[in-house]
Amino acid sequence: MDRSIPEPVEWSKAGTDFLQLDRTTAPPGDLAGWLAGEVRDAVADGRLLPGATLPSSRALAAELGLARGTVTESYRRLAETGDVEGRGRAGTVVAGRPTPVRPARTGVPPPDGPRALGPGRTADASTFEELRASRPEIDLAPGVPDVTAFPRAAWLRAERRVLADLPARALAYGEPRGELALRTEIAGWLARFRGLQVGPDRVVVVAGVAQALALLARTLQAAGHDAVAVEDPGSLGARELLASWGVATPPVAVDDRGLRVDELRASGADVVLTTPAHQFPVGVVLDGARRRELAAWATDGGLVIEDDYDAEHRYDRRPVAAVAATLPESVFYTGSVSKLLAPALRLGWLVVPARWHDTVVDAKRHSDLGSPGLPQLALAELMRSGGLERHLRLARARYRARRDAAVGAFARELPRARVHGAAAGLHLTVTFDDVPDLDDVALVRAALDRGVALHPLSWHRQRPGLPGVVLGYGAAGPGRIDEGVRRLAEALRVR
Repeated sequence: MDRSIPEPVEWSKAGTDFLQLDRTTAPPGDLAGWLAGEVRDAVADGRLLPGATLPSSRALAAELGLARGTVTESYRRLAETGDVEGRGRAGTVVAGRPTPVRPARTGVPPPDGPRALGPGRTADASTFEELRASRPEIDLAPGVPDVTAFPRAAWLRAERRVLADLPARALAYGEPRGELALRTEIAGWLARFRGLQVGPDRVVVVAGVAQALALLARTLQAAGHDAVAVEDPGSLGARELLASWGVATPPVAVDDRGLRVDELRASGADVVLTTPAHQFPVGVVLDGARRRELAAWATDGGLVIEDDYDAEHRYDRRPVAAVAATLPESVFYTGSVSKLLAPALRLGWLVVPARWHDTVVDAKRHSDLGSPGLPQLALAELMRSGGLERHLRLARARYRARRDAAVGAFARELPRARVHGAAAGLHLTVTFDDVPDLDDVALVRAALDRGVALHPLSWHRQRPGLPGVVLGYGAAGPGRIDEGVRRLAEALRVR
């Protein structure tokens, strides 16, 4: 957790999120054959569903550090054996048609309804509300992507395609789990990019991770789970949402290897909320040994809520598969397009273990009768056409430049500060080891007085720890980031 990053690191050219491919694991010699074999294996075991679009040869070659001709040759071999087929501008897709999967009918009785309001806000309320109400000149608050880069033209094309062929019956009340077209695309996306192999029947479309947590709070409380252990430091927003349903949130420490599973066992909690791919806010990855410890804890009866909030934004490290990929019956997996596209879409997903499926779907039905259908179908078309993947590639390059600007600004303005979590995501956490008595809430107030919004690290803690700030770089250009860090340094010097 205390690793500083004094300067940007070279972007890895050995790995890609697509199937979590790592070129360094390839046998020497026939790289095209290795790549073709990996794709065939993914088709055979269901990680790549029929109709799924493969990355362009140019993009995949760049991410793996291969010659484009190597990828082209592997695609040619796959086409010769009938595994894939080229569709011109539509790209290369897995051959065949998807087969509908019948939903399982298991679960526990649904809950009666929401519980009484839980413990109050743990953050300083006046600063919190002041920050929320402010319109800062430079917004460096974490959790916001570059909404100005939303792919409006691609989204409009997707909407037109949907509306051109949409039958009238599709405008009636929809399936509470979500539109099958979107659930199918989400299942394919998770298989390709997060190593998670599930059928569309296990996917529930939700209004972002916030609704997923609310549904799980209801469901788990009805089954007798009144506490969800959370990472410390961890997301203030997630903790407050759970508390609003009367769910206790005992803290479990995070170190430079991720969640302390020994502390989780000692807490006595049987449910944990974790962000293993890019821990919020410090950015560490749950390492292999800790993953095995977490799996052993889950095997003993524990349940995991995996919040995969921004795993697609990765710059300087190889991809890691979702924890749910190896613990499908013990993990509730959730993510959204809030960091991929825009929070305003309010579209996300929740992958539910089979025995909890019906209970969660019932809670979703009683909550809102199902998410809006037209945006779901437009998103499904954007994913099917490859538009979302193209947008992600462009966004990564933009965010990497902004990440580099933020790290460089701290190196110039506050060289003794420690920068954490720079290898991925849309935010940095910065601690000030040489100023242990710093009031980081007061520092954030002083920065806000200078027109800069960011979060104090103490908001995201339940126990004492080093002071710091959490700074989002997704919504500001490099020049604004540089100026924002300069003003923060000024606020720190005159405190």
